[in-house]
Amino acid sequence: MGKAKVLYIEDNLDNMILVKRILEIEGYHVIGAETGEEGLAKAMANLPDIVITDINLPDIDGYEVTDTLKKDTKTAHIPVIAMTANVMKKDRENVIQAGCDGFISKPIDVDDLPGQIENFLKGKV
Repeated sequence: MGKAKVLYIEDNLDNMILVKRILEIEGYHVIGAETGEEGLAKAMANLPDIVITDINLPDIDGYEVTDTLKKDTKTAHIPVIAMTANVMKKDRENVIQAGCDGFISKPIDVDDLPGQIENFLKGKV
């Protein structure tokens, strides 16, 4: 069986390319979305194993994306990980309160990212 399907919602093209490249090298199937609305549509269509979302998106933010996914029975079980440059303690608390299952700070550590994703997926794939 192949590695997990990852939905990555990110409006910064450089970040999208970097994260996709890192995870695809590790064998993950990465589905990209540039807006929250596009991400929600792709989540419903593809039912990924994990969702990574930027918090600051051009339409709806990552908090609303998370809230919508967690309220839908089709997607409520999917871990949602916030990936954001907002790294203050309060930001972390906001992410968890919004329903995210975890948090990865930007700039990402390219060596740690695959292991972080694997840890979030333990028991899910």
